[in-house]
Amino acid sequence: MGITAALVLFAVIWFMTFLIVLPLRLQTQGDLDEVVPGTHRSAPVDPQVGKRAKITTIIAAILWVIIAGIIIFGGITVRDIDWFDRLGDRPFEAASDAPANSETTE
Repeated sequence: MGITAALVLFAVIWFMTFLIVLPLRLQTQGDLDEVVPGTHRSAPVDPQVGKRAKITTIIAAILWVIIAGIIIFGGITVRDIDWFDRLGDRPFEAASDAPANSETTE
């Protein structure tokens, strides 16, 4: 995995985690019955975006280390998720189908 792929993987994990963390323990204006005129009742009272971004970064870093480790050390490859056999025969399977001794006996 190159540096660009690692950064893209981290960004995808970070944004997915952020979208999960963002609504957790959120108090809306409607929950507290303190609706500011001109806003929706579902608007957050105190979104704490900075705190949620820090939590997201910690969780995303842990998930990234696990996922990147699996990818780098070959735990899961692209061929493992090729359920429809679009990549063709695997190199070691093609080699195992060949005869063990290529010499012909007469």
